[in-house]
Amino acid sequence: MADLNQLLMRIAGLCGITAPIISISLILLAIHNAPWFSWTGNALSDLGVEGSPAVLFNTSLIIGGLLTTVFAIGLIQALRIHILSRVGSMLFLLDAFALCAIGVFPETVGRLHFYVSVAFFTLLPLSLLLTGLAMVLETTKRRWGLLAIIVAVIAVGTWMFRWPSAAIPEFIASLAASSWSIFSGIKLYKQSTNG
Repeated sequence: MADLNQLLMRIAGLCGITAPIISISLILLAIHNAPWFSWTGNALSDLGVEGSPAVLFNTSLIIGGLLTTVFAIGLIQALRIHILSRVGSMLFLLDAFALCAIGVFPETVGRLHFYVSVAFFTLLPLSLLLTGLAMVLETTKRRWGLLAIIVAVIAVGTWMFRWPSAAIPEFIASLAASSWSIFSGIKLYKQSTNG
């Protein structure tokens, strides 16, 4: 059973590392294939409407959401520190579902796209804040927890500024979350190899 848990942690860690790399790369490729896209005039979701940018963008979110789901399951197993970390990890799992749903329900679907997008950008900082607070309370995971809290603050704080479009705060929040995902994926992977 210990070997199975280690394998789950290893796979979850790899998913935490690769999910943001694949998603961000495909989003940037979608932007490259959309000459009409403007950082000052569009939301990132505008890429998911038609043509090859839509295929790339929506696929990036679906793949990212699926990989993040596996990563979140690994976090739930690894972070049984405190009730806050359990709740935070479960919210992170729901956030992974919301990320996937943004790709499954693009802007062409209507209001449902708006709801899953708001869910993603709300659950992300909330899950990281709760998880981070729990880790800060655990002396061996303080740095990991501080990073989660910093990312949560960036993910919320970026929306406090006046931007010419939604694409900019969306991308900043996504990059911040990506850094935490990669860092945490490496931590899970190392924990799984150290037994």
